[in-house]
Amino acid sequence: MIELTRLNGRAMMLNSDLIKTAEASPDTMLTLINGEKVIVREEIAEVVERILAYRARLLAVIARRLEHMGELGRAAALASLPATAPGQAPPAANPAK
Repeated sequence: MIELTRLNGRAMMLNSDLIKTAEASPDTMLTLINGEKVIVREEIAEVVERILAYRARLLAVIARRLEHMGELGRAAALASLPATAPGQAPPAANPAK
């Protein structure tokens, strides 16, 4: 989530993964993936910088967590798989109902 400022001066938090496009016309207009349009005071370059900083913080948290895991846990995390000890069966998948 990034903090942006609406034209009326009110701060808002926006899930940056929902931004589809950004236009300067002359205000910055963000179009979200659901078609909603949000106009903010920040210039496009500032919005991009905030998104990059947010994602960098997320990656740093993940990197710190991976440092504390063993090689199996690290590989499982990168592959989005549950980690199991050698010789241990993986958890059973939930059958479709």
